Amino acid sequence: MEVRLRKTSRKITVSNINHARKAAKNAINLYNEIRLHLSLDYKTPNMVYKLSA
Repeated sequence: MEVRLRKTSRKITVSNINHARKAAKNAINLYNEIRLHLSLDYKTPNMVYKLSA
């Protein structure tokens, strides 16, 4: 099974569904909790969400 990550054009090969789930979870975590976003004033989506709550 092969998974392609859109924006980076990076391909990863997964051996089973559990590996695919773990890769997806890691990508979502990176996007929401680690990667800073220019459109959010160099904050993460989670930081913005917590500030608005």
